[in-house]
Amino acid sequence: MTEPSSQRRYLVLGICCLSLFLVSIDNTIVNVALPSIRAELNSSVTGLQWIIDAYTLVLASLLMLGGSSADRFGRKRIFMIGTGSFIIGSLLCSVAPSLGWLVAFRMIQAVGGSMMNPVAMSIITNTFDNPKERAGAIGVWGGVVGVSMAAGPLLGGVLVTSAGWQSIFWVNVPIGLLALALTWKYVPESKALHARKFDPAGQILMIALLAGLVFTIIEGSAKGWTSLLILTTGAVTLASLVGLILTESRRTEPLIELSFFRSVPFSGATIIAVCSFASLGGFLFLNTLYLQDVRGYSPLHAGLYTLPMALMTLVFAPISGRITGSRGPRISLVVAGMGFIVSATMLTRLTADTSFGWLAVAYIIFGIGFGVVNAPITNTAISGMPRSQAGVASAIASTSRQVGQSLGVAVVGSIVTAGLVGSFEDGFVDAARPAWTVLLCAGVVVLILAVVTTGGWARGTAHAVASRSKELVS
Repeated sequence: MTEPSSQRRYLVLGICCLSLFLVSIDNTIVNVALPSIRAELNSSVTGLQWIIDAYTLVLASLLMLGGSSADRFGRKRIFMIGTGSFIIGSLLCSVAPSLGWLVAFRMIQAVGGSMMNPVAMSIITNTFDNPKERAGAIGVWGGVVGVSMAAGPLLGGVLVTSAGWQSIFWVNVPIGLLALALTWKYVPESKALHARKFDPAGQILMIALLAGLVFTIIEGSAKGWTSLLILTTGAVTLASLVGLILTESRRTEPLIELSFFRSVPFSGATIIAVCSFASLGGFLFLNTLYLQDVRGYSPLHAGLYTLPMALMTLVFAPISGRITGSRGPRISLVVAGMGFIVSATMLTRLTADTSFGWLAVAYIIFGIGFGVVNAPITNTAISGMPRSQAGVASAIASTSRQVGQSLGVAVVGSIVTAGLVGSFEDGFVDAARPAWTVLLCAGVVVLILAVVTTGGWARGTAHAVASRSKELVS
């Protein structure tokens, strides 16, 4: 196959980034609309959690399948099917008559998303051979998250204020159609030289594990931690975890390549991804409710308040990509951990009338931390791995992100539900304080792993795993 020109490579990068923008902006817009959805559909905090987590849960469960399917059937083909499914899911969400239907249609969106982001990253990996160029491309990819964060709250605020919460899903349609057209015309088809076999047992166990875990966390506060239902789902979660480890360790080509986790940097990046995106999910969920329900701001006003965080993510993501490509992941990861710790510490001191200056500083610091964390996570996940396994490695990294976001929303929402005394508006600040402390602890984990998993010994384990993987696929 002829090597694509530099111009063509960056055009492909732009098309893949458009898909990320499509999926990512949907998440930020939905967060802005949560209070309006709560009021119109008479939803509890638990219902709001499911609006977010139904999407991230299905996405996390199917990302591996999406990546391996793309490697087998063709990355362009699966990417386009996913984009089309996402568009259909968005249209259905815009006409959802009740909370239950909205949650169901969000799951359709997620099925499409599971065939978009990991496949797009696999396309980028196979397009950019040079490690330094690849790290830069990943930095641009991460910067798109910042663009979506900046555009999402503002666009969502305008749409919700002027046309109702249903309109937040309309924006996905023209962007999705543009992505489909450009993909059809410019993205070359590619497949793995050795397509991995499907692993139905692993896929079922993965779904049971994540669904059981998130359901137990979200519903535990409302139904009682010692209730028969919660004890049952907890047992299913534990059994699924054990079964998944046993099943995957015996397969030649498993859904989850457990051997990758013998690499200390890879394992560290996976945990960092979970903690970082738990922080993001918790941050967006708590701040949306705080700014609109406690402070009484409109959706547009609330979106403007979070703009400093989004702009910092936009600015620092490409910088992190360049630093990671030239000096390795440690600097970016240390900055990320410190950013999460400092911002969460500041937000534990929120009151019903905290000044804008205090909020802005906390949001800026969080945005810097989140902005620098994406590039080292992705680069570590795929660094040194055979290109034929790019879909699997990038899907594991993407799954870790979605699992983290699901857990972040599930945990902080459950903490708020359990601690809420009196009316929502009066009791939210006190109920949310322990939740901010949990996010602070997640930042501590990121900082510790940033140091432990980036040294010489850790890199040695990564080289050993990469060499072993190349031997197996050669």
